[in-house]
Amino acid sequence: MVVDQFLNYLEKERRYSAHTIISYRNDLSQLSNFLEEDFELNQIEDATTQMLRSWIVALMELGLTAKSVNRKLSAVKSFYNYLLRKEMIEISPTAKLVLPKIKKSLPKFVKSGEMNILLEEMSFENDFSGKRDRVLIEVLYACGLRLSELIELKERDFNRYESTLKVLGKRNKERIVPLHTKVKDLLSEYMQLKKEQFDSHFIFLTDKGEKLYPKFVYRKVNDYLSQVTSAKQKSPHVLRHTFATHMLNNGADLNTIKEILGHANLSATEVYTHNTIEKLKSIYKQAHPRA
Repeated sequence: MVVDQFLNYLEKERRYSAHTIISYRNDLSQLSNFLEEDFELNQIEDATTQMLRSWIVALMELGLTAKSVNRKLSAVKSFYNYLLRKEMIEISPTAKLVLPKIKKSLPKFVKSGEMNILLEEMSFENDFSGKRDRVLIEVLYACGLRLSELIELKERDFNRYESTLKVLGKRNKERIVPLHTKVKDLLSEYMQLKKEQFDSHFIFLTDKGEKLYPKFVYRKVNDYLSQVTSAKQKSPHVLRHTFATHMLNNGADLNTIKEILGHANLSATEVYTHNTIEKLKSIYKQAHPRA
């Protein structure tokens, strides 16, 4: 089946993550079912632009956000571009598609004072679980890692002599992230304790010594952030946003933040400047007598 060929290409040649492969498979399966039910079309490669427009409308009517629809269309576009390169189709039906407009929102972040309370004033248990939780929060915040990047960290990725972490990001692109002394020391101490109790090459483990999984990290981050902030969003990705925002507010240049975050282009990093501008506006309104 052509969809399986495409997914195999993404996995073997493009080295997409397992999570992305599953997501793409689900999106293409949804489209295939829609084409069969609404247009009695059994071959997804024969879809027309009008059929895809109808699918977009159907998705929006189901209540999906423009962002979610665009994410699905990204998978569909990649699929038809693959067929185009393989000369299985002459024209991509996505070529003239108009994507739903996404309402832009500023990245959510935790205030620096709240992070200081969490990391400097709160007490973590002195056992394996407590030390792991402390280092987990520290690394997410100090390095701006994605959730998947944190979970996949291995012992060999930590260079204590150079105070760095080697991170495997999107599209299997590696980057080196610096660690400040405190995080390096906490990580070293935790890893020593981990080695005494468990045999695993992954840095972060569950209480039972198993590899972390997304829901576990979400729960931990949410529990700790709930103790210091009233912000609605308390996910691992919020800590990534918090890292970038605090770095920018403290004078780091965009290119440096871009490299640490592993962004492919600067436009993805520039979104954090808006938070800084909003902060400046707020200070101006509070401080200027004519504001």
